[in-house]
Amino acid sequence: MIGYISDNLLLPILDFFYGLVPSYGLAIIALTVVIRLALFPLSAGSIRNARRMRIAQPVMQKRQAEIKAKYASNPQKQQEELGSLMKEFGSPLAGCLPLVVQMPILFALFATLRGSPFADVPYTLNLKVLPAEQIAAVEPKPFNSASHSIFVTETNHVPVIASLEGGTKLGVGDKPQVQLHTRAGDSFASVLEGIDNGDTFKPSWSVSKGEGVVSVDQNGTITALAPGDATVEGKIPGLAARSGFLFIKALGQVGFMTDGAVNWDIAILVAGFGASLFASQILSGMGMPANPQQSTANKITPVMITGMFLFFPLPAGVLLYMVIANVFQALQTFLLSREALPDNLQAILDQQMNQQPAVAGGPGGVGRLPFEPKAKK
Repeated sequence: MIGYISDNLLLPILDFFYGLVPSYGLAIIALTVVIRLALFPLSAGSIRNARRMRIAQPVMQKRQAEIKAKYASNPQKQQEELGSLMKEFGSPLAGCLPLVVQMPILFALFATLRGSPFADVPYTLNLKVLPAEQIAAVEPKPFNSASHSIFVTETNHVPVIASLEGGTKLGVGDKPQVQLHTRAGDSFASVLEGIDNGDTFKPSWSVSKGEGVVSVDQNGTITALAPGDATVEGKIPGLAARSGFLFIKALGQVGFMTDGAVNWDIAILVAGFGASLFASQILSGMGMPANPQQSTANKITPVMITGMFLFFPLPAGVLLYMVIANVFQALQTFLLSREALPDNLQAILDQQMNQQPAVAGGPGGVGRLPFEPKAKK
């Protein structure tokens, strides 16, 4: 499903924007904004529900406890009252469905930006080599990898599959060749024949595991050397993987550090991601009663996630998408936080806000923390 969405929805949109402005960096930004605008109704529903539940949750928990205690001996009446409570305030699970619906599109967008043309596309084959006398008893099962859309020009991409006709179980001495072909059955080599600089898209082959078990040449021919497990990987260069954008040296560049040198463009993107995530969380609490635990989480979570992405192998193009998406999310959160609430929730919020001074420094409680005793008169 993710591959279908990528090939039939996201890549055509990407082609359209690249046709308008021949810059893959701008195309990423445009694609991100279009998808976020399309998903606005769904994500807005989740944000609205989270805001409402944050206000209603204390009251709902109290009312639920009262209902369960009052109708402990009458389960039917208890369920009726709990159902009425949900109708009054809404269900905490109501915000989950919009998230579930939009997940496939967001995953497809993420996968699109991790593949061609923004990054080199890997084809991984996990092999098992058996002694010659054992392989005869194994029934060959052809292996076909997942399809990846490979850009061979700025506006032309073809779905490419890696295949092993005899499967991934080999006998010592076998020499199968990996076949790269389109869904229609045309070889990838024949596709490249009519392309200027087609040689630049020829795959590079290597053994990433089990060098003593198999070997592979640059034509994709595998030689089974000894029994054991091995992994062979082929990489087709991404058309724009080495293209820059603004301060980004290469959209396909991966990693905070390379050979001991800091990639400052990656560092800036990760820092931008953290800052935009922090801003989004702060904006989500606008106009809400103070919550020390939530405030602490809002400070720690962006730092933890940002630190993780410093060492998580994501291409610069994906990080660019994540920063733009977070900025869009922050703006969306800001706009929705200014929406009027239903009367019942607004009344609860007003009461919660009015109770804050009595704890933090209102009458009878100046400078007193919630767990401190009241001053004696």
